[in-house]
Amino acid sequence: MEAELLITENWEAPPAAVELISRPHTLDETGLDHFFVADLLQKHLNLVSNQTLQQLSRHMALPGAVLEPVLHLLRREAKVESRGADLSGSGLRYALTDRGRAAALDALSRDGYCGPAPVLLADYELLVRRQSVSRCVVTEEGIHRLFRNTVVEESLLNQLGPAVHSGRAMFIYGPAGSGKSYISRQLVKLLAGPVYVPYSILVGDTVISLFDPEFHHPVHGEEQDPVHLTNGHDPRYTLCHRPEVTTGGELTLDMLDLKFDEQRKQYQAPIQLKASNGMLLIDDLGRQRVSHMDLLNRWIVPMEEKRDFLNLRAGQHFAVPFDMLLIFSTNLNPLELADEAFLRRIGHKIGFKTLEPEPYLRLWQQVCQEMEIEDDPEVTRLMMTELYPSQDNILLPCHPRDLLGLVRDYCRYRGVPPRLSEESIRWAWKNYFVHMDNVG
Repeated sequence: MEAELLITENWEAPPAAVELISRPHTLDETGLDHFFVADLLQKHLNLVSNQTLQQLSRHMALPGAVLEPVLHLLRREAKVESRGADLSGSGLRYALTDRGRAAALDALSRDGYCGPAPVLLADYELLVRRQSVSRCVVTEEGIHRLFRNTVVEESLLNQLGPAVHSGRAMFIYGPAGSGKSYISRQLVKLLAGPVYVPYSILVGDTVISLFDPEFHHPVHGEEQDPVHLTNGHDPRYTLCHRPEVTTGGELTLDMLDLKFDEQRKQYQAPIQLKASNGMLLIDDLGRQRVSHMDLLNRWIVPMEEKRDFLNLRAGQHFAVPFDMLLIFSTNLNPLELADEAFLRRIGHKIGFKTLEPEPYLRLWQQVCQEMEIEDDPEVTRLMMTELYPSQDNILLPCHPRDLLGLVRDYCRYRGVPPRLSEESIRWAWKNYFVHMDNVG
C-alpha cells in the first residue's frame, strides 16, 4: 500500500487527454444526433418520471445547455410535458406523455441501454492513444521504490522494468508459488497517471457499456457538476486509476467478444476493452477450459496491429483500440504452450525461479515481523537443514506466509500466543506438504 501511495500521490489529470474531452456546450460538440439524445432522454423519463433538467443532466452526463433544445422539441412533439416546479426549487419537472411513452418503449426494444450518454468510437480511439501505456515512463528508481519492501532478485527487477517501460506484451513463467501472480499485479502501479474512461461508446446506433466498477476505480475528489459548470471535462468520462484486469482458469473465448444481454438488449464490452490503458493479466495460462492454442491465436492480430476486432449481432464488424500492458503468466513449460512464431511476437519472456537460501531467509524474517511471530534461529536451522532437504530444497516465495499462517492457526488452536517451535513447524510442515508415504 505504501509503495502504491508513493507512486500515485502526485497523479494529475493527463493534460493531453483533457484537450480531447473538453466540456461540450452544444449538441454538435457531443457528436451525437438529436434523435439519439431524444431517445435516450425518453428512456430515462420512462425509467424515472418527473425529473428536472438538473436530474436528467446528471443521469445522462450531458450539460443542461445540451439537453434544453432536445427537451424543447420533445415538448413541441407532444412527447414530453412539464409537471410544474420541483418542491426544492430546482426547476420544472418533466414527464412522458402517452406518445412519449410509446416512443420510449420503441427505443428500448431496439437498444435497452439507459445510462450516461455514450461517446463516439472515433473520439475514444483518439483518447486511448493519448493515454497509451507506451507513453508511461518507467525508471529503475521507480521499480526499486515499488518493490523496496518485497524480496525480489535484482536480476528480475532489471527484466521487469524495461518490459513495463516498453508497453509490449510479456510472457512470465516459472514454478507455482514463485511469486508470478503477486509481482505481476503490482506492475500496473508503474503506469503513472490516471486515465479518463467513458461510461459507454457508440458504434453506429448501438451503445456498448464500457465502465465497470469492478475494474474502473474513480480518482477521489474528481466529481464535478454536469449542469452548471461551463468549464471542466466532458462528464461522459470519469477520471480513474489505470484499470487492472486479471483472469485465470475461468477465461473462455466468448469473454473476449461483446456480451449481449438478450433480456435487457444491452451490449457489454469484453475484458480486453475494459483493460484499455491499463493492465490485462492472463493468469494460469494453459489451465483454461479452452484450447491454449486457440486462446493464444486470439491475441496475435491485436498484439501486432494494436487494435482488436469485434462484431455486433447484426454482423457489423468494427475495430477498437488495443492498448494495455498484456501479461501471460504460466507455471507450465512455455515451449509446450506456444510455438516459436508466437513467442517471437511477445516482447519480453521473463522466467521466475526458486529462491536461494539467503533471500529466502530474508523473506522468512520479513513475514515473521508482519505476522508478529518471533523468529527462532534453532527452528529456522531445523527447517533449512532437515525439513527442506526432504522437499528437494525447493524454496518458494509462497512458503513463508503459508507455513507461518499454519503455525499461527496451530498456536491459536492450542490457546497460546503465536510462536515458532519445533512442534509447531513440524505440524505446519506435515499439513502443508503432501506426503504420499503416509497414504494407504
